[in-house]
Amino acid sequence: MRPVFLRKPRRTHPLLNCAACLAPLLLAPSVRGQTPPQPPADTTALIRQAVANRFTEDATHQPLRHNITQQIIETPQGDVALLVAVNGTPISAAGREAERNRLDMLNNNPEYQAHRQRREQADAARVNDLLRMLPDAFLYTYKDTVPCNVSTPPAVPVPGAPQPVPPPERPESQCFHMTFTPNPNWDPPNIEAKILRGMAGEIWIEAGDVRLYKLSAHLIEDVDFGWGIVGRLDQGGTIDLEQTRIAEHDWELTRMKLNLTGKALMVKPLSYHINEELSHFAPAPPATDYHKAIRILEASQPSAK
Repeated sequence: MRPVFLRKPRRTHPLLNCAACLAPLLLAPSVRGQTPPQPPADTTALIRQAVANRFTEDATHQPLRHNITQQIIETPQGDVALLVAVNGTPISAAGREAERNRLDMLNNNPEYQAHRQRREQADAARVNDLLRMLPDAFLYTYKDTVPCNVSTPPAVPVPGAPQPVPPPERPESQCFHMTFTPNPNWDPPNIEAKILRGMAGEIWIEAGDVRLYKLSAHLIEDVDFGWGIVGRLDQGGTIDLEQTRIAEHDWELTRMKLNLTGKALMVKPLSYHINEELSHFAPAPPATDYHKAIRILEASQPSAK
């Protein structure tokens, strides 16, 4: 498995953004009382509240510094990344020099970073549009309320770095476990939204602050998709997403598993078998713009000589 870390699935293949559109919904801070929560009386209203809570938290999110096989620092001008290892092996001296040259080029050419940010914003807008459709796109059925561990992120190994200290033990949260199926009365407004029409599965919502914790979905029929590529995804593909509470009132996508096949332009075969885990989250220093982020990343890099 190739460890990857991104707060949100940006700068990836458009299809991955479409599949991961549900990911940012996962988790949010929770109130961890001992009294089991009452089952939801209105499952659709619960999903609607979970979606709204995701956007509320996103508006106050503080930038993070993540450290796995890449270091990525979020900034107001977009993410800045540094490659540190490939296939679990630290990059060579020549690779470190190439990374340093790339960061220097980015630092000296703000238009490149501006272009990257515009792409990130366009992808995020597409994801947000799909998120807002979730309450109406599916019919939800409550199954049961179950304990759920929402505060232990994956232990992703980073070559040359100490393992993260496990977070303090916390009482288990309670999650509403529901199934979902396509709403036959909902019409996708565009080709990009058709993937929702072809999905069904299970969803777990943390009960304290009403945020999505985990989603497991599969394609119950072939579906067309857009995102800049005209094509079709095959029935039977699966999408599994999970988020972790990394701090009070801060939840991050930590697991994403995609097994999707199909055709682009109805001719070229597509195959996506991706298993990603994200870890090593830490706050970015205050007032970190993309220039400062580059300096931080360069300072963290061993000498290329």
